[in-house]
Amino acid sequence: MKILLTSFSTWLDHQTSNSSDDLLDAIAYRQDCHFVRSIPVDFELAPKVTIKKIQEIQPDAIICCGMAESRELLSIESNGRFQSEILRSAFAVPGATRLALESLLEGTTTSEISHDAGNYVCNYLYYCVLKYLERHQLTQPCVFIHVPVLTPDNLDAIVADFLMILDRITHALPTSFPNQPTP
Repeated sequence: MKILLTSFSTWLDHQTSNSSDDLLDAIAYRQDCHFVRSIPVDFELAPKVTIKKIQEIQPDAIICCGMAESRELLSIESNGRFQSEILRSAFAVPGATRLALESLLEGTTTSEISHDAGNYVCNYLYYCVLKYLERHQLTQPCVFIHVPVLTPDNLDAIVADFLMILDRITHALPTSFPNQPTP
């Protein structure tokens, strides 16, 4: 069993760390996980680095993580969308996870389903990985999880929820996952 987990580096001057990378650091002991940590927050590099690692290790599942400073809950994203250069502000061509997100979150206390992965590199990475898997007819489940800023007050609960989600994904393999509808 090989699970690929990714995280981003910081991108703003005030950030001392990226909570997605802090979360992966908290679970680095997991033997079934392969990590690509501190990926540059760059539209071109982030998908290249991640897809190269997918090709290299051929993981059974992929969990991409990014920081969401404005959120308080662990947010599991239902889809990634490509912003059309022509439409500028409109989104088209959504890519959706095939995981049953409601089942992954049963019993969690600090997690939610989000249908908005944002307009930045997190969203674009998710979209690119989903489209890569689709284009190459690969069946690995993939999900993107936004991580709030970790504090002493929320760290244990966030880590517990993340491990519960990770365990549910690994125990569900290799069964197929139903398509998750996009909103």
